Amino acid sequence: MGILAWIVLGGFAGWIGTLIMGKDGSYGLIGNIILGIIGAFVGGFVFNIIGGDGITGFNIFSLLVAVIGSIIVLWVARMLKG
Repeated sequence: MGILAWIVLGGFAGWIGTLIMGKDGSYGLIGNIILGIIGAFVGGFVFNIIGGDGITGFNIFSLLVAVIGSIIVLWVARMLKG
């Protein structure tokens, strides 16, 4: 995927992840983009471990993978924070 696609997908995934985890989108635009991109890598890694496809392009499945990864990143951050 191109840089712009990563930014858009990351922004949506980070925003949805923060809404699901009760953070209410409080990380701002840049924070949501970074969270979503990291979440895409984490989600892709997890999906590859369990035998599925990771990020496959700019589509709904890739958004789902990135959202799940964002939720994992937020959950780990919450656990580390205490």
